[in-house]
Amino acid sequence: MILRLSRLFVRTLREDPVDAEVPSHKLLVRAGYVRRAAPGIYSWLPLGLRVLRKVEGIVREEMDGIGAQELSFPALLPREPYEASNRWTTYGDGIFRLKDRRGGDYLLGPTHEEMFTLAVKDLYSSYKDLPVWLYQIQTKYRDEARPRAGVLRGREFIMKDSYSFDVSDEGLDRSYAAHREAYVRIFDRLGFDYAIVKATSGAMGGSRSEEFLARADSGEDTYVRCTSCDYAANVEAVEVRPEPARSTEGLPAAHAEQTPATPTIDTLVAHLNEKHPRDDRAWTAGDTLKNVLLVLKHPDGTREPLAVGLPGDREVDQKRLEGQLEPIEVEPMDEAELAKHPALVKGYIGPGVLGEENASGIRYLVDPRVVDGTAWVTGADVDGSHVLDLVAGRDFTADGTIEAAEVRDGDPCPSCDDGVLESARGIEMGHIFQLGRWFAEALDLRVLDENGKLVTVTMGSYGIGVTRAVAAIAEGTHDDLGLCWPREVAPADVHVVATGKDASVFEYADALAAGLEGRGVEVLYDDRPKVSPGVKFKDAELLGVPTLVVVGRGLADGVVEVRDRRTGDKREVAVDDALEQVLAEVRPGA
Repeated sequence: MILRLSRLFVRTLREDPVDAEVPSHKLLVRAGYVRRAAPGIYSWLPLGLRVLRKVEGIVREEMDGIGAQELSFPALLPREPYEASNRWTTYGDGIFRLKDRRGGDYLLGPTHEEMFTLAVKDLYSSYKDLPVWLYQIQTKYRDEARPRAGVLRGREFIMKDSYSFDVSDEGLDRSYAAHREAYVRIFDRLGFDYAIVKATSGAMGGSRSEEFLARADSGEDTYVRCTSCDYAANVEAVEVRPEPARSTEGLPAAHAEQTPATPTIDTLVAHLNEKHPRDDRAWTAGDTLKNVLLVLKHPDGTREPLAVGLPGDREVDQKRLEGQLEPIEVEPMDEAELAKHPALVKGYIGPGVLGEENASGIRYLVDPRVVDGTAWVTGADVDGSHVLDLVAGRDFTADGTIEAAEVRDGDPCPSCDDGVLESARGIEMGHIFQLGRWFAEALDLRVLDENGKLVTVTMGSYGIGVTRAVAAIAEGTHDDLGLCWPREVAPADVHVVATGKDASVFEYADALAAGLEGRGVEVLYDDRPKVSPGVKFKDAELLGVPTLVVVGRGLADGVVEVRDRRTGDKREVAVDDALEQVLAEVRPGA
């Protein structure tokens, strides 16, 4: 079928939508691919739906290619399976909940681990049935607090989620490897630059975990890569390589000093250098131990105070901290909460009152850099006073460690001795991880092994944001003029543009479009009779079909123009050769 612009359900816009922040959002709306229905909810118009379906097709082909089997669960789900896994509670406000007319609790599916697990439990009971790999491409729903960036972060979206079921950990390793290889092929075919990085598993738990990130300056995820080795990780997954514990022998005793009007790290460092100068070098913020007070908001509504100790030259990265604690949310401790703990002296809080066994009773976790034998300057728990030479392991202990400090460019690589980390931005497109046995245990998924013994099945989870992929491709391939789709996902192969008023132009363009369509080429044809060439060219650039054929004034000289939308290259070809020339460009080697 030829897509004729004179009849196609599309209207292009010259101005960016007022709520658009990133290029993909602006261009997909302006080009008439999507239309906003509500915050975080979008309708897919005909051209956008063609791109979306092609992305789905690539995902489906590669999943089928490794032997995964497609099914489809309902989006409207009962409460009971999510109660069994405790995710009815842990999802908190992040899901859409509703009741039917009889008062029964339901949710709109945010993800379907429980349903996959129960389906296998219902049908399979022996090791002979495994491994099995199941997947679906289906709409998901999450009540995002801040839906943004168009279809990149919506409340309704399409996702491919798949799960592997194995008897052993060795089987899970093989399933994981097969899915990883399929993902590489999928993202190679989608046509954008991406990175594979180490990640956390979040609320789902599990062991090995990797994300596929589309490289994009507008991406909401920050990842780091090593300048020397192949290490790459989402910042939430970076693990500081701590120094070994140091000997405390010969270290000076801790001593409190008056440090009036020094409630901040900068004022403290300035005071130290003026009143207590060191012999070897100047004091720096990295010599101080900053204790940050936070409140953890648990999914069941309970609130728990937490103190995090870290070097004073670092800030707490809230997203990184929440990545360690998911699904718990984190917020700074406010004045009202602080007042509940009279042992805490604002601006002068030290380890002496922190910890579950100490005066405040507040759990105290420290950065991995705070190792035994390291000496710090920190609050003395008295207004206007700090302690110098306070040694970890000798003078204080914490309740544990946590990776909460910001990761910086130039930090040492956790994996090698020579490299340092550099940061980049990306859009999360896929996430694969080894779930292990958590869901299987929660839902009692067991099978008989070779010895007739019941064993718990081990699972892998593998997701791809199909809706996000459309936006990520747009982010990675657009130019100043508009969209520039890779051929494999473009809404059409060729955009034929008839310009001018001469009837012969439209007659030839009609014939060329029909000839291409007859040879299996998808054609978008601008046959609008009363639209100026300038408007047609702007629309063609905005819509982003990879090959543009212009039929216009050159027809009188026996030529048409063929343009490559992505490179901007143009060439004239004879009208008699145009069909074969365009075919050769669209189907090289065919």
